[in-house]
Amino acid sequence: MVAVEAKDKEKAVAAYNTANSLLDKAVTSHLKHKNYTARQKARLAKAVNSL
Repeated sequence: MVAVEAKDKEKAVAAYNTANSLLDKAVTSHLKHKNYTARQKARLAKAVNSL
């Protein structure tokens, strides 16, 4: 994530919320597996919380 590398917490949180929404939509439309989505969301949350 570019915002995490730039240490911009506001943009990182906004990008994280957008990513969560898109990942959830991918699960509901059966494009991605729920465990894959959970893993990606956890990875992104860890990056955002490290700021």
